[in-house]
Amino acid sequence: MSQQGPIVVVSKSDDEALASAIHQIKSFPLVDVTWPDAIDAIAKLKPAAVLVTDTASDDVTLRRLAQQLDGMQPYVPVIAIDPATVLPSNVISFTQSGRDPERLVSRLNAALRVRTLHATMLRRMTDKAAARTRLPDNDPIEDATVLLIGRGSSYPALSVALGEQMGLVGALSIEAAAKHLNARELDGIIVGEGFSARVVDAFLTVLSEDTRFRNLPVVVSGAAGLIASYDLPNLEITIGEPRTVAASAVPLIRQHAFEARIDRALKSIDAGGLLDPRTGLLTKEAFDRDFVGAVTDTQARGAGLSVARISFMAGAAPERARLDAARILSRLMRRMDFATLDGNDAILIVFPETDLRNAQTIARRLGSVLKHTMHSPNRDQRLDPQVTLTTLLPYDTTSTILARIHEDGRRAAAS
Repeated sequence: MSQQGPIVVVSKSDDEALASAIHQIKSFPLVDVTWPDAIDAIAKLKPAAVLVTDTASDDVTLRRLAQQLDGMQPYVPVIAIDPATVLPSNVISFTQSGRDPERLVSRLNAALRVRTLHATMLRRMTDKAAARTRLPDNDPIEDATVLLIGRGSSYPALSVALGEQMGLVGALSIEAAAKHLNARELDGIIVGEGFSARVVDAFLTVLSEDTRFRNLPVVVSGAAGLIASYDLPNLEITIGEPRTVAASAVPLIRQHAFEARIDRALKSIDAGGLLDPRTGLLTKEAFDRDFVGAVTDTQARGAGLSVARISFMAGAAPERARLDAARILSRLMRRMDFATLDGNDAILIVFPETDLRNAQTIARRLGSVLKHTMHSPNRDQRLDPQVTLTTLLPYDTTSTILARIHEDGRRAAAS
């Protein structure tokens, strides 16, 4: 993969064994620097990626380096090899490097692909056609959703450690996890205790053979004797307390959530800024325009048109959950349907060429998927979506049909 800038390797000058393993990476120009020279070297060289070793010897410089790289554009991945300390949130850990340098190349390639996407997005954002695309400015980890699989004693603590930073979907079995993987987009998988090495091996093998999941961050804890010999570039096998496992997972998950954000932004640019890069649904302005056209066309032809409003109980779903619901729906809707996340934090979906009876069937299916794939930050509370429907009447306008469905939604919430 061609990238501007070298790969900078920050290490102790006497770390000969590790240096030999790193220099087996023949595909990239490498520049070796020591810790005292790292900050200045990175500022001058503007690298495509940074590899860091011996993280315990200079924790202060490591954190300064992480902060420096976090502000660079396009994205500059930084990978810490066999880390011996808790890493900053944008420094990706890589273990067992000395035994399998090819895995390091795969991890580096996966990270550089994100850099390439980011560079593409930055270049395209200069086009006039992209001016209407509004990019989120929050930390990508806040938008991330991960799948936690486990049933051991560490599961509750892992759930808390991860849930404090990102959206969480829990599964107590591999079978339940498979359903979530097929139903929604995720930014990572954490495999906790409670499964034999054979079961985990079979699960990782299936993931590695499916191109949809091959680049997902996968962090495995509690599987004694398991070796990272799978075609999964972002696989980490780790041990430690739940917070240590979560800290190891966050940088990989953050990178994947950033990649997903870039993908949505590029789709928005392709659509002339008509898609919201947070959700993948139409922006409110684009929705209003298309809705007017759909109503006018339906009335002229005497066809059918229905509208659904999907919301959650007041206070039950934080913004992250509402955005997550919108992204799930963007994958499930028919190509002819269109939707938006409106200012009242409800999702409006228009079903053209659809009478009320068929719309009820479709809306029930969408609501069921949301009910069984979304989870509240409070583990004792489910996020039950409230679905209201209406259909276009002969003398309706866009204003009257929206007013009616919002009023129906308020009545449903109050009942």
